[in-house]
Order: sequence, then structure tokens, then C-alpha cells
Amino acid sequence: MRILSGIQPSGTLHIGNYFGMMKPAIELQARGECFYFIADYHSMTSLSDAASRRANSLNVALDFLACGLDPKTSVFYRQSDLPEVCELTWIIGTLTPMGLLERAHSYKDKTAKGISPNFGLFAYPVLMAADILLYDANLVPVGKDQKQHVEMTRDIAIKFNQTYGETFVIPESEIREETAAVPGLDGQKMSKSYGNTVEIFGDEKAVRKKIMSIVMDSRTPAEPKPDADKNLAIQLLKLVAPPAVAAEYEQRLRAGGLGYGDLKKALFEHYWNCFAPYRAKRAELAANMDYVEGVLRDGAARARNIGSGVLARARQACGLGR
Repeated sequence: MRILSGIQPSGTLHIGNYFGMMKPAIELQARGECFYFIADYHSMTSLSDAASRRANSLNVALDFLACGLDPKTSVFYRQSDLPEVCELTWIIGTLTPMGLLERAHSYKDKTAKGISPNFGLFAYPVLMAADILLYDANLVPVGKDQKQHVEMTRDIAIKFNQTYGETFVIPESEIREETAAVPGLDGQKMSKSYGNTVEIFGDEKAVRKKIMSIVMDSRTPAEPKPDADKNLAIQLLKLVAPPAVAAEYEQRLRAGGLGYGDLKKALFEHYWNCFAPYRAKRAELAANMDYVEGVLRDGAARARNIGSGVLARARQACGLGR
């Protein structure tokens, strides 16, 4: 089984990225052949600063490797190191109905929030389909907000196969419901665009201040909280603390007697300890950027071994070239 997923270098990665995409992706390394990429082409729909894109791409590589991605097991590469994906985007785009793209939730949500519509934003699902189809991916782990894009990929691949003959593998999506949407510090989905994130490798003082500033209700510490499972700090604690510890704090909050300040202090300490081994690994990697660049070059070469064959197959099927 071939598994594929990507992550955008549009800013500093946060624990929503980690629990929603990175941790599941790392665990999937035991289940099949994994292709993981830094989606720098995709980031162009939201980031227009060239220097930031380059820096962010390297930081994503550092973060992912520090958190456990194994470049010997997985194919890890920068999307733009394989421009073949752009040619495939055009090829499959010629069969993609406008109506399908107009129904994309992501496009409608972003334009509704005031993001200026452009071709890149509109055609985002076609590029994502090319990312998936170029490597004959069988399984695409995604968050709930990306599930529709995998369904669109399936529609595009099926239409191509019906038009030109069997060419593409039809992928399946996989969503981990328990971490599909990690809550941010304001209760919305954790997202850089909402400014409600907790960084994976944030500064100790800055993150402590963020966590201690989480707004709670006005109930006193002594009051029982029967809705403790809905408390934001408890929800985040369940991600970063051992299950027994999180359950104990939830029970204490439910029964009464646990102050919100103490709960938030516990949340910070468990967050800090959860990522301590990864901080040490990241510092080691940051001191050897030649190694990191080498991992990406090797990953691109391995990805091209597969992608070039799929692209040739698609070109042959639709009558391009000799």
C-alpha cells in the first residue's frame, strides 16, 4: 500500500499540525510505503513572500524529521523539486468540470473570509489531485476539511480513466476522527489564520503566556464542573498528557476543587514535556542542514522514479508526445 500526504510551509507549525497530520503520518510508516511532501506550490495561494517560503520549507523539514519521520522508510521531498506535478495538473485539469471546482468547500470558505479569488486558489483541488495521482497513492490521510478534495481526486481520476483508458489508481481517504480537528486557544479549530495556535517548538515563555491566557468561565474552583470534558484545557491536555493523567484532571475538575490556573499550569508542563525529546532532536538537525537538504534531494529522486513513470503513462494515454 502506498500512502501520501503533504503539509504546507505557510508558517510555523503548531500542535494542530502535529496531532492532526504529522503524528498520524509518522505512525502510518509502519503500514506501508509512505510519500510525504512539503507543499510549497500549494503555499503560493496564501503566501507571497519568497524568502519566507524557502525558510518555512526548511523549518517544516526540520520539524517533521525531529518528530520522527524516517527518511529511510519514507519518501520525503519538496513538492517543487518535482515540476512533473504541474504538467499532470494541466493534463487532468482539461477534464475537470468547472462546476466541481465551484463546489469546493475550501474555495468558498476562503473567499467568504475575504481572500481574493485567483486561479491558484480555484484550481487548488486539481493540483492536490495531481499530487496524489502522480505517485499511484492508495491511501490519503486527511483532516475533515480536506476529505472533499480526495473525493474530487477520485472523480477526476475516474473521468480520465473513462476517457483515455485505465491510467490512474483510485485513492481512498482516511480520517482519524479523534484528532481530525485540534481546538485552538479560542475554541475554534487551531489555525495560523485564526492566531490561536500553540507552536510545536515555541519559545517557553511565550507559550506559557499563551496557555495561561486561555479564557475560562466564571465558576469558582470549588464548584463542580459536570461539563469538564468540554473544557478547552482538558481537551488539549488529552493530547499532550498520558491518558491516566488527563482522566485524573478531568475528574478533579468535574468534582470541584481544581482551579483553572492550576489546570492551565498542568497543561503547559505536559505540553513542554511531551515535545522535549523532539526539541533536542531538532537542535541536532539544525546544526547539520546539509544533511536535511540531502534528505530532501534523495526523497525527490526516489519520488521521481515513480512519478516520471506515471506521467509518461498519462501522456501516452491522452496522446501527448510520440
